[in-house]
Amino acid sequence: MRLLVSSLLAGSALFLSSCQAFDTLDARTNQGPCPAAGSVYEAQRVVALNGEGERYIDIEYTGEINGVRLFCRYVGNDPIEAQLEIDFSFGRGAAATDYSHEYNYFVAVTRTNRAVISKEVFPLVVEFEDGQSVVTLQEDVSRIIIPRADETISGANFEILVGFELTDEERAFNAAGRRYLLQTQ
Repeated sequence: MRLLVSSLLAGSALFLSSCQAFDTLDARTNQGPCPAAGSVYEAQRVVALNGEGERYIDIEYTGEINGVRLFCRYVGNDPIEAQLEIDFSFGRGAAATDYSHEYNYFVAVTRTNRAVISKEVFPLVVEFEDGQSVVTLQEDVSRIIIPRADETISGANFEILVGFELTDEERAFNAAGRRYLLQTQ
C-alpha cells in the first residue's frame, strides 16, 4: 500500500493511498464544502523527446491530464476523507522505441493559496499495443485523509492538486507554450 504520512495541525496525520477505498460514508450532510481539486497547469502535460530536436517526428511519448474529480466526506470533528479520480491520455510517438512507458504523477494537498502540506508521487506504467498511438485511462487515489483541528475548519481551507513530475527540460518546454498531442489514427 502506498502511504504518506505528514505532520499537520498539531501532530495529526495526512494519508494518501491509491489502494484502499471507502466502504461506507456517513449519511449526515457534510460540515462544509469539499477541497478544490484540479491539475497544475504547468504540469498537466508531459512531452518526452528523443534528444534529436523538438519536431513532431522527435516525440517518444506524451501524457496529459484531462480531468480531475474529487469526492469528500466530513462531519463534526472528523477529518476530511476524499477520493480522487484522474483522467489521463497518453501518446506513443514516432520516435518511441518501446511499447511501454512509465510516467510519474503527483498528488499534493495544500492550504488554499499557500504552501504544500503533503505530496506523493505515483508511478504509472502505460502499455501500448502494436499500432496503438493513444491510450486513455482513469487512475483512482482512493483514500485521502486531511485532519482538521476542529469542526470550524472546512474543506475550503485545502486544495488537492495533481500533475506530472517533470524534468527541467520538460518544464521549460511547457513554459514556452509548446505542445504536441498525439491522436488516434
